[in-house]
Amino acid sequence: MNLSDLPEIKIVRHVRATRLRLRVEPNQIRLTAPVLCSKKQIQNFIDQSQKWLLETWHQQQQIQFKDQTLPTELKLFNLDHSVHVEYQTQKQSFIFDHENYQLWISDRQPKQYLKAFVVAYAKQHLPIYLAQVSVECDLNFARCSIRQPKTRWGSCTSKHDIMLNGALVLFPQAIVRYVCVHELAHTQHFNHSAAFWAVVSNHDINYKNHQNILKVNSIPFWWYC
Repeated sequence: MNLSDLPEIKIVRHVRATRLRLRVEPNQIRLTAPVLCSKKQIQNFIDQSQKWLLETWHQQQQIQFKDQTLPTELKLFNLDHSVHVEYQTQKQSFIFDHENYQLWISDRQPKQYLKAFVVAYAKQHLPIYLAQVSVECDLNFARCSIRQPKTRWGSCTSKHDIMLNGALVLFPQAIVRYVCVHELAHTQHFNHSAAFWAVVSNHDINYKNHQNILKVNSIPFWWYC
């Protein structure tokens, strides 16, 4: 494989970006760049990342096409047991029995409704968990919103409003906690300076490992429906 075998890389310039960042998804590759980054700098970065890009894209495609069956179990970040999933004919998009860890998904559009359940679950539970981590770390925030961005796990505004990616509930709690700590640390340092990472490390000593897990673990194919 060479770069010509990859899909066209979608370049997104972001005002808050301080460095070039590549993200390989099952159906596309995105590069986030600072607003003032030149085309030459971007191309050099892509050239230097060629080996990683090819290997990661290949892995993503293997995962994507190896098994596209919908899951019969879901592991959610704040539950001790897996949720058993069944697909059946029903009026409701989904029905969730929290006490018995049972989820029924309408078979009309199962991928879309499975994602709808996860988003709804995230909107209910992630803000509560962020508030809990906020108290633990003594780092306050203003409001929390749950969205489905394609390139970010979270963000924090200058007003200390925090956004979390709904797909986080599909990861272990330690990973969710790292993202919460990361965004809460931005309420103290609105950058990725050494002082910022010191705050993150103070509240998550294994943050580098958690970063790597987010990078190498892909979101399920049905999330991109």
